[in-house]
Amino acid sequence: MLVAGIGLGLFGARSTAASQPGPHRPQRLLVLSDIEADPDDTQSMVRLMLYSNDIDIQGLVATTSVWKRTSVAPESIRAVVRAYAKVHANLVKHDPNYPRPEVLEALVKQGRPEYGMGGVGTGKDSEGSDWIIKTLEKNDDRPLWVTVWGGVNTLAQALFTLRATKPADEVDGCVAKLRVYAISDQDDSGPWLRRNFPRLFYIVSPGGDYGSATWTGINSVIAGIDNATISNKWLAEHIQEGHGPLGAVYPDVAWGMEGDTPSWLALIPNGLSEPEHPEWGGWGGRYEHYKPVVPVTDPRTFLGGVPIEQETRPIWTNAVDDYTPPQFPEFGRAMRPGEKPFRDAKATLWRWRDDFQNDFAARMEWTTKPYAEANHPPVPASSGTEALTVKSGQGFRLDGHGFTDPDGDSLSYYWFQYREAGTYPGPVKVDEPENSTDTWVTAPKVDQPQTLHFILRVTDKGIPPLTRYKRVIVTVTP
Repeated sequence: MLVAGIGLGLFGARSTAASQPGPHRPQRLLVLSDIEADPDDTQSMVRLMLYSNDIDIQGLVATTSVWKRTSVAPESIRAVVRAYAKVHANLVKHDPNYPRPEVLEALVKQGRPEYGMGGVGTGKDSEGSDWIIKTLEKNDDRPLWVTVWGGVNTLAQALFTLRATKPADEVDGCVAKLRVYAISDQDDSGPWLRRNFPRLFYIVSPGGDYGSATWTGINSVIAGIDNATISNKWLAEHIQEGHGPLGAVYPDVAWGMEGDTPSWLALIPNGLSEPEHPEWGGWGGRYEHYKPVVPVTDPRTFLGGVPIEQETRPIWTNAVDDYTPPQFPEFGRAMRPGEKPFRDAKATLWRWRDDFQNDFAARMEWTTKPYAEANHPPVPASSGTEALTVKSGQGFRLDGHGFTDPDGDSLSYYWFQYREAGTYPGPVKVDEPENSTDTWVTAPKVDQPQTLHFILRVTDKGIPPLTRYKRVIVTVTP
């Protein structure tokens, strides 16, 4: 976490810095995909290409799953990379950090065409599992995020081989580097991994009950809100049609739009997400660390018709947000707190959906438009999460100055408390207009240290409107 102090001239408040600011280092990402089991893997792969400037992609591995048991389709990953190659020259006009197509092409690998634990064991190594080991053993101190869009047996084989061939301390070092986010369980090697490697960082809504999984918030139609940005009409207009070769390979929705994308949304450096802190919440949802109780007799949780086992230790899994979408009145204050509340795990993700969908649409325009004709997101004055320490009952100011817009667009501001991300259990009111650049807050009375998370949402007035954030963590002491 990068933390910068806030020089606010507060009445007795002091700012703290948990670490020194430094240049942004993109998160490392290796994808396991059962591409061709459902069109949504191809959809997610298209979107991922547009964020390859901000995420350090280290592997794109075709795998099996419960839905695709006996074959893998690396050629379908390569087809998306080839479409990316056709628009690369235009993308670098917007950001020179987009990798060369041949670099991404070389990262396409494949696992064994076997299902689950049937593909794990002595003599079961594959190009994909070997590549995971090679990537883990690189001299790189950054974590390696492995996002699992299908089955996870290729990673299971890599760790099986490491444990059979390396000293225990080397295995532990490799496991310590791993961050796994699985789109539910799509083969039986996920539970095996969690049981056999108890220190493995693992985000998952366990089992096959997709209906209650956090990640489904990306494509769930929510009654009482505008769901336009996940509609087929919106996808056709903003992604598929008239947006060049990459848009043209984005397939129509079959089962659900981009069910795999939430696994890596938190890696995008937008000022909100802190990947090492799933409990803080962000574009990929919010997760808490506990041992879930899986209703093993409920067929909805079965995996391929087989009941799954109970978890043996805490994992990062579903959390619940109370979320009330803001209002945008026609007259008066341009943005204010809403009135219709929602409460569930999916809300931890869909609450950001319009923002990340608009971001996707803007980047798709980068594939065909010159810089001057496209929109680009606001830029904060400094990166990282800010921290304050205040006394119980003390007033303090939240300052959002410093954001600029590369296109010269006007900016809108909105402050709100992200209650579930902090330790203080109750709501804390923003005393001045929430849509001001800065605002005043009075700390609650506490008898032990508590934390409050405040989020500043900054949105430009370009087309489509793009949003970046600032998170301020306030520690309130007695």
